[in-house]
Amino acid sequence: MSESDSQQRIAVVLPDGSELEVDAGATVEDCAYEIGPGLGSDTIAGKLDGDLVAKEEPVYDGAELEIVTDQSEEYLQVMRHSASHCLAQAVFRHYDDVDLAIGPPTDEGFYYDFDNLEIDEEDLADLEREIEEIVAEDYEIEREEVSIEEAEERLADEPYKLELLEEFADESDTVSFYKQGEWEDLCAGPHVDSTGEIGVVELLEIAGAYWRGDEENPMQTRIYGTAFAEESDLEEFLERKEEAEKRDHRRIGNEMDLFSIQDVTGPGLPLYHPAGKTVLKELEEFVEELNQDAGYDYVETPHVFKTDLWHRSGHYENYADDMFIFDVGDDEFGLKPMNCPGHAAIFQDHSWSYRDLPIRYAENGKVYRKEQRGELSGLSRVWAFTIDDGHLFVRPDQIEAEVEGIMDMITDVLETFDLEYEMALATRPEKSVGSDEIWERAEEQLESVLEKRDLDYDLEEGDGAFYGPKIDFAFEDAIGRSWDGPTVQLDFNMPERFDLDYVGEDNEEHEPVMIHRALYGSYERFFMMLIEHYEGRFPLWLAPEQVRVLPISDDNLGYAHRVANEFDDFRVEVDDRDSTLERKIRAAHDDRVPYQIIVGDNEEEANNISVRDRFEDQEYDVEIDEFRAHLEAEREEKRTEPDFLRD
Repeated sequence: MSESDSQQRIAVVLPDGSELEVDAGATVEDCAYEIGPGLGSDTIAGKLDGDLVAKEEPVYDGAELEIVTDQSEEYLQVMRHSASHCLAQAVFRHYDDVDLAIGPPTDEGFYYDFDNLEIDEEDLADLEREIEEIVAEDYEIEREEVSIEEAEERLADEPYKLELLEEFADESDTVSFYKQGEWEDLCAGPHVDSTGEIGVVELLEIAGAYWRGDEENPMQTRIYGTAFAEESDLEEFLERKEEAEKRDHRRIGNEMDLFSIQDVTGPGLPLYHPAGKTVLKELEEFVEELNQDAGYDYVETPHVFKTDLWHRSGHYENYADDMFIFDVGDDEFGLKPMNCPGHAAIFQDHSWSYRDLPIRYAENGKVYRKEQRGELSGLSRVWAFTIDDGHLFVRPDQIEAEVEGIMDMITDVLETFDLEYEMALATRPEKSVGSDEIWERAEEQLESVLEKRDLDYDLEEGDGAFYGPKIDFAFEDAIGRSWDGPTVQLDFNMPERFDLDYVGEDNEEHEPVMIHRALYGSYERFFMMLIEHYEGRFPLWLAPEQVRVLPISDDNLGYAHRVANEFDDFRVEVDDRDSTLERKIRAAHDDRVPYQIIVGDNEEEANNISVRDRFEDQEYDVEIDEFRAHLEAEREEKRTEPDFLRD
């Protein structure tokens, strides 16, 4: 630190809101020692304005500082980052001429990407043993700052690292390397102090990944792994992972014949089979009932628009890289990535009075977004998906009431599926349109609704849409995973860009406020979550097949069909295959049918039925009318489990 720097003092803000004065040029670790020597010696990393950084990172005036120790939530992320370096070191010990790419931590572990690496799943055990040796050696993990010129020399044989270095050079004159034993890597950190601090590591799988996620770039080899401080934590994670694999919607979708994504039709373009479309239709009808009760009018917009519309809405300048754009003659068109500009155009086509507002439009609108092929995954990341979209055009004095009404609708949806959820207020992102004044007003309106209802919510700074802030709902599935879903977004920008107006009580033209909302988020992602949440065992109202009638023998086949006719307002099938009852029961169970009706000579003689559910409980001598009445009530109430035998 220079003499001039030492004379200058700056202040950082600590988590309790107090300020800490330190010398200019002080690092995160220096600040920790200023707070106390114990904290200083325990410091692993830091957070500056929410960003995780190395403890050697200099702080700056006004920064919000949080010290990270081995007791912090972020510690696991730091340790996993160090585990990824151990993986790369192990690869270099076992394989020649490998090129390094990137190796970040993830929510569930870490990965490292390599080029020129030929490896099979059975080779992972050898790498794991090598990682264990590296951990046992307890190498000190040393950080070194070097000039860009020196870094170029060190990385002369690493093409991908050199590409990253070019980006770093635009931001700083120096970069950092981390060294452990004989191995080093270009990396910003942070890392634990030594390899011995890494707990237990397990390598999980090998996959292909395009460099920088761009399909135009080379395909690399990605090795996934995870790390935990304790063996028990790893075992718990592996159990959850195994459960998640059992619930994988791609596997269940194939078993239940719900959907397919085929090479011949294109990546990220799901085809819904009859059973899958049945589930989607029920989801659509549920939302349509909510929309009808809330006063929405349904509209429909085409799949493609001239890009003039996207220029006007602001999507072209902010979203063109994610759009499918093509020329027709002298005109440029784009598949719609969102429905909102079409709804704004419909509103614009009319003259409105203040008495007409709010105007509420709804559409199950198909949209298209050009995700990188390497990021496509089943129904969770696709090119074509459908939003249960809604757009409202309201007066400023109607904002709070309409947002509250939307939040009530979203709550109805999540509670219907018995989903726990959390809310977050997402504010202005770096890439956005509109003035500071407009954004501040929009954020204050949403915050006011949340505070007025005394709701718990997180603040997600910079995560808003490019046209306005939003309230996002995240829900938890049966095995504790969190999913992004419903949203309500306030937009003061698109009405201005489309010159939308209404005549106010003062006979002057006024600009409406536009509200965007989705109750599911998208049908595809919500459907995917439901498949995994229920493990394909949908509640009665959603199940593609609700009841299956099982005749004990061919002699009971006629009675089986007569019984099925009594349930003709349900999705019912008769298993008329030449098979034993035990096999028919097993098939219905494997097909995840909520209820089985079993009929044999005794049932036919008594003109009743036996009922079996997916929990393998069974009741005999059931009156047909009694069971039908129960099914009607269970379907109407949208109960989450078959419960005839559990009343």
